[in-house]
Amino acid sequence: MSVPFAQVMSGAFDTLSHAMETYFGYPNEDNVSDDINEAVMKSTIRNMRTLLKDNNNYTARANLMWDSAMAENGILKIGKKTDFQAHMIEHQLGAYTDCNHGMGLAVIQPVYYRHIVREGLPKFVRFAKNVWGISEEGKTEIQLALAGIDALADFIRECGLPARLSELKVKTPITDKLLEESAYSTTIQPNSYKKMTGGEIYEILKECM
Repeated sequence: MSVPFAQVMSGAFDTLSHAMETYFGYPNEDNVSDDINEAVMKSTIRNMRTLLKDNNNYTARANLMWDSAMAENGILKIGKKTDFQAHMIEHQLGAYTDCNHGMGLAVIQPVYYRHIVREGLPKFVRFAKNVWGISEEGKTEIQLALAGIDALADFIRECGLPARLSELKVKTPITDKLLEESAYSTTIQPNSYKKMTGGEIYEILKECM
């Protein structure tokens, strides 16, 4: 209850991010880990929205603590090949700028997902339908998948989290040179739907500005 509201929301987004980084990984076939993960993601989203109305709602804060434990205690990772490329990008950006971790993820994640959506299309379609409740009526699979990513981006704005790198509070000014150095020194994760390159990470970071 003593944690400042802005940090609660940042930490809660990190919880959602950990869940998504695990969810968007093989196998894409029906599995229990992904079923549990969807429940954790929906709970995190619901409780973050509760806190927007009542910053000090004890139940919502307690639920988010439980969600955070579930997102990173290993249960959601059983039988999964996880991604965590967005985390690697943010960790490197944070090393250069000392930006807030959860807020950095909020900026990076939707842009990164638009870069890998076609390679992970079945899971992004499932994410749109099962987590955000988006109807598939009148939509192609790629339109539905992109609508799910748009819903994530809209939720980030709804929560008052930064959506652009230019909105982050940083100790070091974000320049093109900084973005390039950060991108080319980022650890490349082997299990992403689409294996990144330093060049593509650089493009992602420029799009985040």
